[in-house]
Amino acid sequence: MIHPRNILIAPLITEKSGAQQEATNTYTFKVSINANKIEIKQAVERIFSVKVLNVNTIRMFGKPKRLGRYAGRRPDWKKAIVTLRSGDRIADFEV
Repeated sequence: MIHPRNILIAPLITEKSGAQQEATNTYTFKVSINANKIEIKQAVERIFSVKVLNVNTIRMFGKPKRLGRYAGRRPDWKKAIVTLRSGDRIADFEV
């Protein structure tokens, strides 16, 4: 199994994720592209000591970019939206 710190890459803190956090107690993370829902759930529970009820994952495809005449694209990545039990909070996300 992958170490939990290698599964969760970074929190995604946006206006939309902040509104979801307040309304439905969900938190959004950028995760390893190879991680599955079970590994993401276990990683969040182990790192933050909370109870996870649900995990939704989304594959985000990299956007095409140009630098002069050179064309390329950003790398693909995966996003996870994690729903916690009511009453549980992740202190690092509080703004």
